[in-house]
Amino acid sequence: MSYIDFSNIYIPDNRILKNFADVLVKFALNGGKGIKEGEVVYVMMNEYGKPMWLPIERSILESGGNMILSFNPAELERDRDQSKQFYEIANEDQLKFFPDEYIKTRVNTVDHFLLLLSTHDHEYYKDIDGTKLATRNKVWKKYMEYRNEKEYAGKLTWVLTDYPTPAMANAANMTLKEYWDQIIKACFLDEQDPILKNQQVMQKIIEIVEWLNSLKIQKIHVKGDDVDLHIYLTIEHQFVGGSGRNIPSFEVFTSPDTTKTEGWIYFNQPLYRNGQIIKGIKLEFKNGEIINYSAEYNYDALKAMIETDEGSRRVGEFSLTDKRLSKIDRIMANTLFDENFGGEYGNTHIAIGQSYRDAIKNQEKYSNEEIKQLGFNDSAIHVDIISTSNRVVHAELYDGRTIKIYENGEFLI
Repeated sequence: MSYIDFSNIYIPDNRILKNFADVLVKFALNGGKGIKEGEVVYVMMNEYGKPMWLPIERSILESGGNMILSFNPAELERDRDQSKQFYEIANEDQLKFFPDEYIKTRVNTVDHFLLLLSTHDHEYYKDIDGTKLATRNKVWKKYMEYRNEKEYAGKLTWVLTDYPTPAMANAANMTLKEYWDQIIKACFLDEQDPILKNQQVMQKIIEIVEWLNSLKIQKIHVKGDDVDLHIYLTIEHQFVGGSGRNIPSFEVFTSPDTTKTEGWIYFNQPLYRNGQIIKGIKLEFKNGEIINYSAEYNYDALKAMIETDEGSRRVGEFSLTDKRLSKIDRIMANTLFDENFGGEYGNTHIAIGQSYRDAIKNQEKYSNEEIKQLGFNDSAIHVDIISTSNRVVHAELYDGRTIKIYENGEFLI
């Protein structure tokens, strides 16, 4: 186990760290409104994120909230991750162990989750059998079900962001300061009032979402040199965005009818997940399901991911980012930032696996079975895969019209 010498690692000044903490606590949580007095925030970080510990605590205390801290070694990116040693030694029963009552109590106790990710090594699990990682994902699906139930009832919010590490900067061919500069720009941490700036951008995203939903879209056709994909929506599906769940977050997305996806898509950006890198991913869909898939690097990891369960072969999310909103102009070898990439053409990404229930209008009035009939996908995973190549997006509307909604990285609102 390593111990971090922070004297050799670049850390921004205290003003930037405090602004970062304020954006997370006083803006992102509670759907862009910040936490309320008396609420409990469960904060998860590993050793690399330690410089953010006190700024986050200060923001929570200033807001009248209470903090529960989960602080892990550098090797563990999330509090439910296991060491490489665990996967090398654990038997089947140990792989399937789940502390049910403990997790229920955790979810019941808190009002918000704040997760600060810091990647120790992008290929930490490179030599681990992917089926073991898939087994753990299926076991921990119950944790997300407990969280989702509380979230869908309007009693829980969460925010996810990254605290950069040397490994993250190296993977992106940047110095750590250059990497931080991208984060500072993306989250508006150098603004006089970063919370106000984030609120203004959120409002622009909401305007795009409202425009898309007013169109009553039946089908989306994504066309480009490396994609020809048809995404279907029912009349009950809607676009969402600007919820504060991810920081930064410029994406506008929906969870489509997972039973009808058709066509193919190639992703020109690598996937960094579970301590593994997968490059050159291509997926082909028929009747909503992946029927062919390939990878130019680490095919076995892709195979294990896609074969996690029945839902991992279907689309849980389709997303577009408008380049005018995002200041991220370099690929950061990190899904959270790269799925918000602005650059020359914005980005397109889809996620295989779990759908987002709030992409269905008035979702609270539907039973679980009715939600499923609307094409809602259920899975132990939700994995975003990103492309930054140019594409044109047309929408076929329920009134019979077909209109262009996105081109050259911009919504045509």
